[in-house]
Amino acid sequence: MAPCDHTTLSFTSSMYASQTGYSRPTGPQREAAATLQPVSKTKLKRPVPSDDDLGPFCAPLILPGDDLSEDPEYPPQSMREWHTDENRNEIRPGRNILYIAAPPAIDSKISFAKAWSEPKHATEKVSAPDVQDIVEYLAAFYHGMPVKVLPSLPLRLTTWDGKASKTPRYIGLQTATECIRIRTRASLDGIFVRQLNLDDLLDAAISILPDDAFALLFLVPFDIYESPEDDFACGRAYGGSRVAVVSTARYHPGLDQHQNVDRHHAWPASHCTRYMEACCSGAGSLDSQRPKKKMKTKEPVVSEPPAQSGSLEPAEYAALSPLHAAVIAHDALPSLEASPSSAALSALWLGRACRTASHELGHCLGIDHCVYYACSMQGTASLKEDARQPPFLCPVDLAKLLSASGADRENRYRAILAFCDKHAHGHLFAGFAAWIRAQTLEGTAKRSKPTNSIQ
Repeated sequence: MAPCDHTTLSFTSSMYASQTGYSRPTGPQREAAATLQPVSKTKLKRPVPSDDDLGPFCAPLILPGDDLSEDPEYPPQSMREWHTDENRNEIRPGRNILYIAAPPAIDSKISFAKAWSEPKHATEKVSAPDVQDIVEYLAAFYHGMPVKVLPSLPLRLTTWDGKASKTPRYIGLQTATECIRIRTRASLDGIFVRQLNLDDLLDAAISILPDDAFALLFLVPFDIYESPEDDFACGRAYGGSRVAVVSTARYHPGLDQHQNVDRHHAWPASHCTRYMEACCSGAGSLDSQRPKKKMKTKEPVVSEPPAQSGSLEPAEYAALSPLHAAVIAHDALPSLEASPSSAALSALWLGRACRTASHELGHCLGIDHCVYYACSMQGTASLKEDARQPPFLCPVDLAKLLSASGADRENRYRAILAFCDKHAHGHLFAGFAAWIRAQTLEGTAKRSKPTNSIQ
């Protein structure tokens, strides 16, 4: 799709959503879901003017192929349901640290495995995300919880059976105490030489989970797969076991063209109405065999962004919806489509890794996939959808996180803002910083009602 100027933005789901059977919880239901306080049935039945405002939290996009369009009846998880879940792990003294296991070293016996993290079809050379940057982002996102790189544990890939075959069925992951067998296979789509098995990596993460850890995230630069039918996977959490694995391989910006990822309409520009309509135009009707709920089709709520570009002054955030502010900041940076800088591409890759890492660790806190809002905890069905999703938590999932961590909302946003400002050359981080400023620090105290434009 040709680049556009995001003339109008949509705050509601796409028109395609009406075909899927997805029924978004009403405004009062969403409000009730974000609190532990009981809400009367009368209050839940009142009119819902907040559904169509220009507030900071939009509806899920629900575009063809998205996770909620494929599974529109995925059950919502309210704050009360999360709080009363008997299987949820609680943070407690002595078991409160989020550990990040850095990518393993590679034994000289299998030095050929270094090429396994290099995609065959990359159109651009980009520096991989730095582990310390991901640690700093997660420390801000999970403000109130210590986040550390796993110490004194030189993970190392080595041979499993002593034979250094270039196409091994298994390799070994050497930890401080044992060597764990990891299945490998050739990449089904040929983008990477070989892939590692996700389930085996998760089992390895369980084996190295420290006693004082609340959870452990294992970062790997290799392509991974879960089941024999999968082309690939990007990450998974065993929430009950408090471990997660995230692969950064498929997020390589050099693969975007091959994987049909639209950088120009990544969040926040994913709410561009022209883009949403283009995604839906060729979808046609869904399978007639799928049971559907009767839903009223209504026009999406759209708004014209301000005729303004470049950075904003603090006072100007008061007149903007957070989404408008994010789009302005996103578009103020040089295009990622024309001739992007290496720094911008590195920040793009880092942002993708950070968003997925924060999502998977959310599962370790017992937070399920979100169906209330466009939210970092939404399920993802493709790399295209992944790029369209926001980095922030919606009110329901933020309430869960703050309850679990004991963090203060404003201090958490300030910590994230400091990180985003440090990486302001990245489109995701620039947009996230503007979104935070517009809806919390500079904007909320001054804005009584969001407006469509700055005069």
